[in-house]
Amino acid sequence: MTDPAASPIANAPALILGGGIAGLASALALARQGIASHILEKRANYSEEGAGIQIGPNGTRILQQLGVAERLQPLVGTPEALSVRDGRSGAQLALLPLGDWIAQRHGAPYWTAHRRDLHSALLAAAEAEPRITITLGDTAASITSDDAGVSVATTAGRSVSGFALIAADGIGSTVRASLFNGAQPTPYGKSAARSVIPIAAAPEQLRRQIVTIWLLPDAHVVHYPVSGGQELAMVVVLDDAHLSDSWNEPVPAGEIEQALSASAPALRKLITQAHDWKRWTLRTLPVPTQLAIDNVALAGDAAHPMLPFFAQGGVMALEDAAVLAATLGSKQGTTGGLLADYASKRRARVARVVAASQRNGRIYHLDGAVALARNAVLRVTPPQHLMRQYDWLYGWRAT
Repeated sequence: MTDPAASPIANAPALILGGGIAGLASALALARQGIASHILEKRANYSEEGAGIQIGPNGTRILQQLGVAERLQPLVGTPEALSVRDGRSGAQLALLPLGDWIAQRHGAPYWTAHRRDLHSALLAAAEAEPRITITLGDTAASITSDDAGVSVATTAGRSVSGFALIAADGIGSTVRASLFNGAQPTPYGKSAARSVIPIAAAPEQLRRQIVTIWLLPDAHVVHYPVSGGQELAMVVVLDDAHLSDSWNEPVPAGEIEQALSASAPALRKLITQAHDWKRWTLRTLPVPTQLAIDNVALAGDAAHPMLPFFAQGGVMALEDAAVLAATLGSKQGTTGGLLADYASKRRARVARVVAASQRNGRIYHLDGAVALARNAVLRVTPPQHLMRQYDWLYGWRAT
């Protein structure tokens, strides 16, 4: 048995590339195991972190464990239900329970938040943790991994070392491209546009504290409360071939309204209230065969970029962090062996979630007879029965 005191984990930090949700959560989870970390974030300053994010019980449970939930809670929405609507007629197809029902079933709440608020809460907790060092405006130029650990030569001319490297550098991960399979994300044939408005600006019937999804042929719209229930985050997903490398590409005035011109009056009215749409191209990537090689591991979107059809992208990053820290925290074995164990615990889980998200995307955009059949199933199936199908997702625990 390995002597924990002699382990390199006890004598050097973990190096983490990327200071987004995956990187910060990994650092916080490692700190809870008594493990130091050094985050290298290539941005000199953190910018606006997208629009909204849904955090199911499998994610809020981890935020509670990391000591972040209390900081974030005043800024979240706690939706009572998920309303599924026909995007053309406006008819409600199903009203699925969230709120108290899901919190009691899974022991943690279902939250909706501005991504900025989640990131800020994670960052504040990390900055207050003495085991975490954060360096902005720097990232890896080259990486050397051997039995002694990992050495990184940075773009700013520094040399930093650690017992392991966690690549949490996003969908365009340079570590994944250079050290793993080299695959690059490919366009999925859909784009998404996001905006946030004051909830008071929404049509009166849409000001409720619920998640709403509108299903249309070749499109769907999701909106939910954020900012303590005072704002409404909206995402419009369209089937199109638009390509952009930007996460924040402005959408020309009137384009979203035109794309949804055949939708229900309440949805059209809601869309007209937003005047600052930002668009990005959806991309997909198969989950790599290996999530860890020697002393280097992938986490978050660097490991498994998610399409936004299952509301699990950010939550999978939190799960990665929890499993990574619990595995390394045992200090029983070599670093490479422990990271291989982390990878084996995560791959099947994230592959299942990736597949479920892609399946949802297909179901959301159905047309014709198959859309009518989908709607009929939603109408006649008991709501709690539909939600129990996701016990495997929301009931997950790291240990």
